[in-house]
Amino acid sequence: MKRKTILVTLICNLYGSFVLIAPTYAEDASKFAMTTSDTESVSGEFTITLKGQNIQDLYAYEAKLSFDTSKLEVVKADTKIAGFSVSPIVKDNVVTFAHTKVGNVDGEKGDLDIGTITFKAKKVGSSNIKWTSMKIVDHVLKNQAYTLDDSTVFTKIFSDLAGHWAKSDIMMMVDKNIVEGMDDDHFEPDTNVTRAQFATLLSKALNLKETTVKNPFTDVATGSWYENAVKNAYAAGIIDGISNNEFAPEKNITREEMTAMLIRAKSQATGTKVEDMTVNTSIHFNDEDAVSVWAQKVVNLAVGSGLMNGRTDQIFAPQEHANRAEAVVVLKRLLAGLGTI
Repeated sequence: MKRKTILVTLICNLYGSFVLIAPTYAEDASKFAMTTSDTESVSGEFTITLKGQNIQDLYAYEAKLSFDTSKLEVVKADTKIAGFSVSPIVKDNVVTFAHTKVGNVDGEKGDLDIGTITFKAKKVGSSNIKWTSMKIVDHVLKNQAYTLDDSTVFTKIFSDLAGHWAKSDIMMMVDKNIVEGMDDDHFEPDTNVTRAQFATLLSKALNLKETTVKNPFTDVATGSWYENAVKNAYAAGIIDGISNNEFAPEKNITREEMTAMLIRAKSQATGTKVEDMTVNTSIHFNDEDAVSVWAQKVVNLAVGSGLMNGRTDQIFAPQEHANRAEAVVVLKRLLAGLGTI
């Protein structure tokens, strides 16, 4: 059997003439995973990168990925490995991509990007792409088949995030299942956030423990969707009411209120009391006089640590309402600073 027959074999595999299969051995050290680029909502295109770890000898390969053809279409496939590729073929919700090196050369070794496949969304919403199998032929024409059970990427496209300043951070938090869209089609990044919604985001992101502390707020109804999150956040010292017995859960949160919750959440996570935190800068915004006296330190702390920015370089807008995009971005900064994402 000559080396050029590898290409013929791969092509025949794609068209179903015959299949080259070898058993998967438990001692195989090679591992496979996928990463995905940020989805460009304008065009709906994104690229999946097939990665190999501790590859021993890859001369040729055939990769299969399953996906929902009613939601996605394959645009192209590519690889940086020298040689010849067979164009991707889509059949029964599976795309197959094959490639072989050419000539009397060694196979690829180590950690490498095996190839990329670019998809385009046919409509907004969510979809899963699963790398189901990988067949490898080495430079002496031995072959190995792998079944991949845990290599899946989740993609989500929102129609209202195209060109939005917070898109990258929002999609990162969506991919990590920390935040969700308002529905499958819309994230509504510029919609105001209520006090209950932001308290719930913090409670979920910090994985706050369930508490037996009695709910002190008469306006947080028993059985409401936010009851437990508000109680947990209150017990953790993250939230205060607007009075001793009122939380105003449905009130749109102001930027200074969000800042206060954010700094208290940092305090809870790090074990450092807010009063012991050091202010590294002072407010230098044209509207700094609009910051409430009680919020001046937390605003300084948030701005100085990079958790919060102004609406512009000159305006902090402490009394204006925070929107969903702002809430997600500051939450992402908090979690990144804590090393949890």
